[in-house]
Amino acid sequence: MKATSTLLAITLWACSGAALAAAVPGEAVPDFSVVDAEGNTHTQADYEGSWLVVEWFNKDCPFVKKHYTGSDNMPQTQAFARDNDVEWLTVISSNVGTQGYLEPAQALSVAQEYNLQASAPFLLDVSGDMGRAFDARVTPHMYVINPQGTVVYAGAIDSNSSANPAVIPESTNYVQQALEESLAGQAVSVPVTQAYGCTVKY
Repeated sequence: MKATSTLLAITLWACSGAALAAAVPGEAVPDFSVVDAEGNTHTQADYEGSWLVVEWFNKDCPFVKKHYTGSDNMPQTQAFARDNDVEWLTVISSNVGTQGYLEPAQALSVAQEYNLQASAPFLLDVSGDMGRAFDARVTPHMYVINPQGTVVYAGAIDSNSSANPAVIPESTNYVQQALEESLAGQAVSVPVTQAYGCTVKY
């Protein structure tokens, strides 16, 4: 019954216009090649053999602020990933002149302001190619990818779509839960959820 329910959830999610994503659980992660704020290029092939979390970010989005400046929830999740040898990429797909767009020097400054972990570099996806390949819709939109390059979780950071940080202690952190279960050799109990946040500014 549980397997049937999980399959149904994935099917409904994949068919929902509000949540459709190319990077779906059970499928291979899309190829990407993006330069980060320090000028380093990151590709899908670089992360083969490693666990990886990919996060979409917009510094001006109240839902992003909820998990950074409002609570430190995202940096703490990044730290959990780092401590368990999980790679993390933070992606900005905002186009030039749109909300959330950052030049490299600005991105490095924001990384300090938002307590972004050094192990979670900013990828500056100005073209939007990576975001569209994943079909990332909102900030934050989260993906967990296993060492075989297969997506095992896609959706929201947690179980409460309020922008109020006060709800975080009573919320389920889906990303950390997916990592904990996966690293323990278990199937991810909630592989897909409805991502919430501000629309990505392609």
